[in-house]
Amino acid sequence: MPVETVDTLVVGAGQAGIALCEHLGKQGAPFLVLEKSRIAESWRTSRWDALVTNGPVWHDRFPNLEFKGNAPDEFVGKDRVADYIEEYAGMVDAPVRTGVEVIKAERLPDRAGFRVETTQGVIEAARIVSATGAFQHPVMPPIVPEGAQVSQMHSASYRNPEQLAEGAVMVVGAGSSGAQIADELNRAGRKVYLSVGPHDRPPRRYRGRDFVWWLGVLGLWDMAAQKPGAEHVTISVSGAYGGRTMDFRRLAGEGVTLLGLTDGYDEGTVSFADDLGKNIAAGDANYFEMLDAADAYAEAMGLDLPLEPEAREMFADPECLTNPISSLDLAKEGITTIIWATGFKQDFSWLKVDAFDDQGAPIHQRGVSKEPGVYFLGLPWQSRRGSTFLWGVWHDAKFIADQIAIQRAYADYQGEAAIVLPAAE
Repeated sequence: MPVETVDTLVVGAGQAGIALCEHLGKQGAPFLVLEKSRIAESWRTSRWDALVTNGPVWHDRFPNLEFKGNAPDEFVGKDRVADYIEEYAGMVDAPVRTGVEVIKAERLPDRAGFRVETTQGVIEAARIVSATGAFQHPVMPPIVPEGAQVSQMHSASYRNPEQLAEGAVMVVGAGSSGAQIADELNRAGRKVYLSVGPHDRPPRRYRGRDFVWWLGVLGLWDMAAQKPGAEHVTISVSGAYGGRTMDFRRLAGEGVTLLGLTDGYDEGTVSFADDLGKNIAAGDANYFEMLDAADAYAEAMGLDLPLEPEAREMFADPECLTNPISSLDLAKEGITTIIWATGFKQDFSWLKVDAFDDQGAPIHQRGVSKEPGVYFLGLPWQSRRGSTFLWGVWHDAKFIADQIAIQRAYADYQGEAAIVLPAAE
């Protein structure tokens, strides 16, 4: 049986892989996309039921396709995003083969290219693009043992309050997922404890503009790298309930008990670092830094945007902030569920090439691997702050497609162009 061959094999049909389809198609490069499940599967099955986008759809979209039927300032649900990505795939005639998992990819031993083992046979490709995304495997720190008398789950497995056993809930992680889930559970009448680590918390809107607009005009979406020391600081922002600034003092005033960073467990008791005040203060500083930058920009550009002095007013410090809790007896507090909103890790174990550092992270420049013929797409901060957003991955995809086109042109070179003709006499 002949082995199937393709010029460029794209692994993954999420937002990264589908964004690449348009650009490769325009380049005329023969390519195929393999997806182990469905297009945009993670949007459908790895998000909770009520999740909405963190940015309005006028901004968080591919540049050449609007969210038809949605208001520009709307924050749409997860299924609408998945439908949108599928619509985009149809618009660009993406050659996606679903239900096919890539098991292993390695260099051919006797010639250029790669041998790719899949659940439907072997494919040989001249080059490979890993577009498997930034959120592959949930991370749950091994703090509370599996045998503890409490149910534990990652935020990727959370769906809705009714899914959980009766009782109080502890949410660990104050990024967008953790804060929104804690808010949802509190609104559903659950007793909620929220473990708050280091975070940034921008204003949802300020002076009549959404924060995504402010990041754009201030050039912050195009930052090429994070500030030193901020590599692992999460962003707490929400489009839920029409979009409100994520303010932890407000959440506490509405009934959520704030805790410091979760750092230990012993015989049914969870302990917390003495850093809640520090983490809240750092989030506040980030918030005011954004307001100051916006005010300075508005003044410099002469923008007629309404002043908003009330944005600088703060909620009163709750008791859990002024007298932080150092430990909780889970049974005594009636906590029956812990939700770990503690992020994800990437897994490139299927890609058997010399393209990774000692920690298994890709070594690359804007997605171009140190290993010839291998590319990455959809990585956090791949080229800029906005790389994990729809519009950001679209621009990264264009760069990758351009690099593939350049390499294909070099491969077609046969030497004739090296002949320099003498100048005409």
